[in-house]
Amino acid sequence: MKLTKNEAEKKLYETFRIEHFYDEQWDAVKRILDGERVLMIQKTGFGKSLCYQFPATLFDGITVVFSPLIALMRDQVRKLNELGISARYINSEQSHEENTMNIQDAIDGKIKILYIAPERQENQQWIEATRKMKLSMVVVDEAHTISVWGHDFRPAFRRIINLVKLLPSHLPVLATTATATERVQNDIERQIGGNITTVRGSLNRPNFKLYVIKVKSEDEKMIWLAQNLNDIEGTGLIYTGTRVNTEIYAKWLRYCDIDAVDYNAGLDAETRKQIEEDLMTNSHKCFVSTNALGMGIDKADIRFIIHTQMPASPIHYYQEIGRAGRDGKPTIILLFYNETMNDGGIEEDFTLPKSFIENGRPDTIFYHKVVEYLKEEPLSEHQLMKSCNLKQTQFRAIKADLIDQGIIKEVLYNRSKKYEYQYNAKPLDTNSFENLRDAKMRDLWAMRSYVYTNKPRMQFLCEFLDDKSEVKYKNCDNSNLDPLTIDVNDYWKDKISEFRETYFPVLNVIETTSKKMKDDVKWSVNVPAYNQIDIYKNDILFKSYINCINWNDFSVEEQNHIRLMIESHRNKKSHIINGVAASYYGVSNVGNAIHRSKYENGGDFPDFLLKLTLKAFRKTFKNQKFDLILYVPPTSSGDLVKNFAIKMASVLKIDIGHNLIKNRTTEEQKIFQNAYSKRDNVADAFDYGLVSEIRGKKILLIDDIFDSGATVKEIGKMLTSYGAELIAPITIAKTVGGELA
Repeated sequence: MKLTKNEAEKKLYETFRIEHFYDEQWDAVKRILDGERVLMIQKTGFGKSLCYQFPATLFDGITVVFSPLIALMRDQVRKLNELGISARYINSEQSHEENTMNIQDAIDGKIKILYIAPERQENQQWIEATRKMKLSMVVVDEAHTISVWGHDFRPAFRRIINLVKLLPSHLPVLATTATATERVQNDIERQIGGNITTVRGSLNRPNFKLYVIKVKSEDEKMIWLAQNLNDIEGTGLIYTGTRVNTEIYAKWLRYCDIDAVDYNAGLDAETRKQIEEDLMTNSHKCFVSTNALGMGIDKADIRFIIHTQMPASPIHYYQEIGRAGRDGKPTIILLFYNETMNDGGIEEDFTLPKSFIENGRPDTIFYHKVVEYLKEEPLSEHQLMKSCNLKQTQFRAIKADLIDQGIIKEVLYNRSKKYEYQYNAKPLDTNSFENLRDAKMRDLWAMRSYVYTNKPRMQFLCEFLDDKSEVKYKNCDNSNLDPLTIDVNDYWKDKISEFRETYFPVLNVIETTSKKMKDDVKWSVNVPAYNQIDIYKNDILFKSYINCINWNDFSVEEQNHIRLMIESHRNKKSHIINGVAASYYGVSNVGNAIHRSKYENGGDFPDFLLKLTLKAFRKTFKNQKFDLILYVPPTSSGDLVKNFAIKMASVLKIDIGHNLIKNRTTEEQKIFQNAYSKRDNVADAFDYGLVSEIRGKKILLIDDIFDSGATVKEIGKMLTSYGAELIAPITIAKTVGGELA
């Protein structure tokens, strides 16, 4: 398609209300209109999306955009539709019916731009649909995720290349990213193939004011934020290293009268969507998040980005800070770094990203376990997770690697997805794992070098990303800005101590389901016997028997909904309510104290744990009357929980029962890696020796550590079946978990 720049800009204004292209934008747009394949490496906030959205409106056909971020899809589609451009997305947040409708509209030519998650390519419906669509362009957004050397690698992205290879040579392909080193660039170019042109611009963000504050504790980070955050102009993001820390930091800031909300991938879809909308409207001062928020948000006026935990690479750091200051106005970029040495002689804030890199892939023994099981027979994801004692994230990493190496493949058995061993497959090659781990460790050390560099900090980042443009760098605490400091005085020490003694994690044992699913579809279940189920959708019988459910008939959201219904039905007679823990395990000295008592012959749990647990009880259940205290029978800890419960009962002046028993041996829950195995370990494992003691009673159920909640849920069902009116769990600690997003 031949257009002059003036002609193109007239159409640009008519459609997007934008008067001009940047020179670099026009260069890319012109190449795309000419049918070229382009890799665009430009700084965050450059306007890369316009480089494919504009040509898409001119082409006779549909543009498919592969995007790794649901939030980005949602944001882009909303903006395009507001401009009168027909755009849709396909992802797991939508119902099967919605996705099917959007695919059909794409086939029928009713959509100009279709956003899709790369994992969708594994769906047979999508594979068949692409053969019927009139494709005009394929876009790979955040293209560094194609490359293992981009370190955000998602295996499904590699399958995009299979589609690209089938495209006619004249069909344009655009890959966009802000963070491609030369190694990543070469990998992307090799995979996309053809006569690809790379357009690389300067990555400098001159409006950024970059700081690093070296601290001696997590408390110092929290104190600085409380002292200074309200003095920073506008709305911003605070990134933490784990999901739990999003909750802790947000609650601390609210405790200090700073309007903060926490966000992570563990929240339900409706909540995440609402928080994303709140960010766009500046509804809160700050949004405390893992890297799950911000990466897909196109918002011009984010005024600050603060990291409480060092990212694993300058690649990640540049991406995350790049969400801010897109309007060109001054923007604060701050990284905290705890340089205190731990017992292993490693700086505290180096430890977390290092552990995630070292444990990023499961031990090779689990790869061999999966292969050995599949040599026997094809198995599903669920079956393999249980058989091999794997978390879902672990299994999916193993699955992706084994598929990529041609050792296993996905197969359909009556439309149910299973995995099958490929006979005569080559042995597992672990060299690539080791090479990638070494590369990630080099990047982590580079990120630490950023903390201690004497160079202008933006210069350091640009050089790492192989940006060779000649620009002058300034605006950091190494050049023309005064360093930031922390005033740690007695007032703030006391305030944060008070906070930690009043902050008690919730024990979520009541299952909830998606509001959208409830509103859109009438679902019901009938469970005539254990492991049997009839599923009704809009009064139509879908499937019977749990083991015979054809999960491919349902979207991911529907699958989750059905599983929740099954679990809810099994628990429907349970009178258990959400409880409370005195602390997170590992966030304070609580975990160490429990460990000493359980595993180091440290005697009964110390009195400070009793005092803290009583505080949690009084704050959470101050208006609730209890008739009886029970305690979870031990697996290996002897009388520790029993003795602790006796002390609780004595202080609270509540009767204690000693008749909750195990009717079979169970393993410690901590040895199991997934919820299925934890639930099976305790299923029907408990009984009560004196039923008359609990009938009609409100019970406080005490344990030392809450992990998945499988144990207390199982006890709750059993106690309910014997007539208990209410069961409230309370524990000394709740496990933190290690979720990054």
